[in-house]
Formats: sequence, structure tokens, C-alpha cells
Amino acid sequence: MARGKKLDLSFDSFGDGWEVDDLCPKCGENRSECICNNKKKILTPAEHRLVFKREKRRGKPVTLVGEFFIDKDESKSLLKSIKKSLGSGGTFKDGWMELQGEKAVVVVFNNLCQHRIIPKIVS
Repeated sequence: MARGKKLDLSFDSFGDGWEVDDLCPKCGENRSECICNNKKKILTPAEHRLVFKREKRRGKPVTLVGEFFIDKDESKSLLKSIKKSLGSGGTFKDGWMELQGEKAVVVVFNNLCQHRIIPKIVS
């Protein structure tokens, strides 16, 4: 078989249309996608609209409640008391409360009302 010319893949320049975005030193994302400056607005307890979801992760049921717009310290204390009253584990990620197991909406709702968060339930 005869061999042809080699394919030339050299690029001289990208032109003026290509701009390099700097990285944020705090989060490591591009400056245009940086999440450091996007602070969430903190809402009063009566303004929350909470969604209750049930998912399966690794074959086990998880109950998601959110999205909360409260301080970090307040969210930790809220989650701690709810986990204690339900007798299960859970975490607080990105404004969403993740509780292990299939929890009834009424039980979680009652616990939230004890902490003066009276949610408007949107399913």
C-alpha cells in the first residue's frame, strides 16, 4: 500500500475569540462559575416553601426536605434535634436536609413546627 501525506494538525493561534478564565482561589472554579460570591438570601421561617421527596440511594430509602434558607448554625441545630426525635441519621447539604429512611411527612412537619418553621408544603 502506498502511504499518503501525513495529516498536519498544527494550530498557529486561537485568535481573539478565545479567552482564558481565571480560577477562583477559594473554590477552584472558573471565575464565571464561582460559587463563593453567590450568598443565599436568608428567609424568615414563615417564608419557606419546602418540598418533601423520597429517593432510593444504593437501594436504601432517603427522605429529602428542602430547600432551606437559614444560617449554618441554625441548620445544624435544627437537623440535630430532628435526627434525635426521629431516631435516624441524616445530613444537611446545599440547603437540603437528607434523612435516612422513609420518614412520614407529618412527623417531619411536626418537628419543623416545633422550631417555628411553618412550611408551605409543595410536593
